[in-house]
Amino acid sequence: MNKNLSLSLTGAALLAPVAQTMAQTKQVQQKKPMNIVYIMSDDHSYQTISAYDKRFIETPNIDWIANNGVRFTNSYVANSLSGPSRACMLTGKHSHANGFTDNTKTFDGSQQTYPKLLQKAGYQTAMIGKWHLTSEPTGFNYWDILIGQGDYYNPDFKCNGKNLRRPGYVTNIITDVELDWLENKRDKEKPFCLLLHHKAPHRVWNPDTCDLDLYADRTYPLPTTFYDNYEGRQAAAKQKMSIIKDMDLVYDLKMADRENEIHSNKWLEKWGREARNRMSPSQREQWDKHYDPIIKKFKEDKLTGNALAEWKYQNYMHDYLRVIHSVDRNVGRVIDYLREHNLLDNTLIVYTSDQGFYMGEHGWFDKRFMYEESFRTPLLIYLPGGKHGDVNEMVQNIDYAPTFLQLAGAKVPSDIQGVSMLPLLKGKRVPWRKSLYYHYYEFPDEHNVCRHYGVKTNRYVLIHFYDDIDSWELYDLKKDPSQLNNMYGKPGTEAITRNLKKELLRLQMQYNDPIRAKN
Repeated sequence: MNKNLSLSLTGAALLAPVAQTMAQTKQVQQKKPMNIVYIMSDDHSYQTISAYDKRFIETPNIDWIANNGVRFTNSYVANSLSGPSRACMLTGKHSHANGFTDNTKTFDGSQQTYPKLLQKAGYQTAMIGKWHLTSEPTGFNYWDILIGQGDYYNPDFKCNGKNLRRPGYVTNIITDVELDWLENKRDKEKPFCLLLHHKAPHRVWNPDTCDLDLYADRTYPLPTTFYDNYEGRQAAAKQKMSIIKDMDLVYDLKMADRENEIHSNKWLEKWGREARNRMSPSQREQWDKHYDPIIKKFKEDKLTGNALAEWKYQNYMHDYLRVIHSVDRNVGRVIDYLREHNLLDNTLIVYTSDQGFYMGEHGWFDKRFMYEESFRTPLLIYLPGGKHGDVNEMVQNIDYAPTFLQLAGAKVPSDIQGVSMLPLLKGKRVPWRKSLYYHYYEFPDEHNVCRHYGVKTNRYVLIHFYDDIDSWELYDLKKDPSQLNNMYGKPGTEAITRNLKKELLRLQMQYNDPIRAKN
């Protein structure tokens, strides 16, 4: 035998076990359970994520999830309100089924939730940030939550039952705690499910001090529906979430002048003036440096009417988007950590909000209504090896629980009302729902939005406002995407209305909602 050939064959024989071991290692790694990082902000509108809309802000780190994963173009909630939305997400059930219908309720922590089911499947679970469900978290190996709504500056936390105050800015702090858990507190031999819940950008939109002057030179386009007169929409006319009428000068817009000459709602003004008390001397100095000139000019200009309304809108947008900038920066920190620690190939990453939000559409801030801006929510998901691009099927936040359970290889209980999105994330074509059910309960607190339920299909939305009023609304989203023209009861809509009411009743029966649609 040729000597060189013999040496070559010997080398190949020696390398074969190494290659086999490497292949086996790779196979074992591929079989490891998928980690889950679920990032949820509070009141983050899809309009202010550049993966959805580039008019207002660039969000490159949040967009990374969409660019390397999927963007859901028809993602919705079951109840557009913070606490109820969180309860729907945790349980995979509509509000009437999980018992947390509005923010006056207390979440029953003894009930089944997907973190508990993941624990049984061998996962370690952690909840960090805004909880907002009154009762203490259950089903988590580690929890470190904001107390109540939480504060933007130097916020108070409860860490596994112990109260503490942390200095700094809330979005940075929540991310710091999350990264510390990943690095120092988890068992690195076990799969994990981490819930990272930001307070931002919840009202009152206090930016990080390093972002106070960001976007100062920007003027934002006024929504075409900003001066909506709510004709034909009784419930819309009753609300108290108008930028023009209800956005508070002191509380929301930071016009707490030293001379105490600017006055607003009694309690909101009091809270707005007390906000500085929580700040450190350095934070107050930077805050005053930014807002004092704005207050001075505002007092000089003596704005009224449309000029005042549009000044409010611009200042609202500036502060809101500054807060979003901080969220995006911190999402980047999380992605960087996962990349640097070789976790990206085995971690599902979700970015979403607890519901949508109004950026001046219909003249509003806040949420609650079953209109698109608040009913619809951003949802971006990165699944290693999964689909890239858009998912157009209608999904809802009750679908998150079964998705995570199926991803983990855990059984999805039959009483969960959502449907796993995992096939969609893998690019599979599967039979999917043709309609969504929605039910909002909290009236009159806090913005006087009437109770209502409804059904949405790809083209139409039918809503019934009930209890304090009895009013139906019907919209054709293809012809009327801004939902200005209530077609209910108009000639030619009889068949559409009849079919939608039939579908509404079917959904109420499917989900066992005790309310049944009336003709």
